[in-house]
Amino acid sequence: MQSGRNATGTVKESASNMAASAKAGMEKTKATLQEKGEKMTAHDPIQKEMAREKKDERKHEAEYEKEAKKELNAAQRQATGTTGTHTYTTTGTGHHTGTGGI
Repeated sequence: MQSGRNATGTVKESASNMAASAKAGMEKTKATLQEKGEKMTAHDPIQKEMAREKKDERKHEAEYEKEAKKELNAAQRQATGTTGTHTYTTTGTGHHTGTGGI
């Protein structure tokens, strides 16, 4: 059953990572579109440069949030013990199967 939990944890982590990537992509796209709109209405080169800097800042923030979410997902997976590697012992457990005197 342990391998089932490992697979579930990995799938959940992957799904959450994909969602974080998709969200970051949407934020980057919105930043780019907003910059284009601001550049179209701006008449001053300084305003156009400010729009570009604002876009770059939003894109960096989206990327940072995506990476932070991925790290959180990995930490949560490890905290629940679904790392994908488990060891089991095949040596005795202290229970005797023989007769009395051991």
